[in-house]
Amino acid sequence: MSIAILGDGAISAFVRKQLAVHKIEVRTLLVRQGSHVKDGDSCLRVSDVADLPADTKLLVDCAGHEGLREHGVKALASGIDVWTISIGALANKELEAELMNAAVRGNAKLQLASGAIGALDALRAASTGTLTRVKYIGRKPALGWFGSPAEDKIDLANLAKATVHFAGTAREAALAYPKNANVAASVAISSLGFDKTTVELIADPEINANTHEIEAHGDFGEMRFSISGKCLPDNPRSSALAAMSVVAAILEERRLIKF
Repeated sequence: MSIAILGDGAISAFVRKQLAVHKIEVRTLLVRQGSHVKDGDSCLRVSDVADLPADTKLLVDCAGHEGLREHGVKALASGIDVWTISIGALANKELEAELMNAAVRGNAKLQLASGAIGALDALRAASTGTLTRVKYIGRKPALGWFGSPAEDKIDLANLAKATVHFAGTAREAALAYPKNANVAASVAISSLGFDKTTVELIADPEINANTHEIEAHGDFGEMRFSISGKCLPDNPRSSALAAMSVVAAILEERRLIKF
């Protein structure tokens, strides 16, 4: 499989390093024009899907919503599969339709990495029956919400106790918090969808890690899942598990026996 990676940040670097351990080479980076070349980086750097090598079969999006919006449609329409962790971008109905239409035209697929959360396989299985309620709760340290709409709702710098600053649907969360709600989108897509999955976002000055929780009820029974995630050493805003999920997806694709 000839792989190109979209983005050159901490997640991209982690994915390339881990794939190299498994003897999987990433030859090409799709990055912004004029982006800085890091020491020892021998990858071909291009700034448009049209400039990817002709044998490119897979574009792995590690760049965020804007990167998927700018390059995902072109790649799919060109017959290149796209794997992404920018799942919240699909809350935009127009972009979702463009991606689906491009995939049909190019006979390609858009695959969603599980990202910073687990238990999505259980949700997908449960959704084949009747799910009556699914809720995602995202809890971060107060300082972890700086740069998001939470700044306009609560005093993050002087927060004394855990405070809910958003309650609504997964679609509303993903559109309002594009850098903070990919997990909410993953839960929604795996279960009741963007408009029926409920979300609560909390700033908590008493924790020092990002916590993701899922509550689900339905024909299958009840589920409660919680995970406290660490960040990548090179970027405190990037989830280590999100980066690992990309590597795991690529390795799984190569296996003869898979989950």
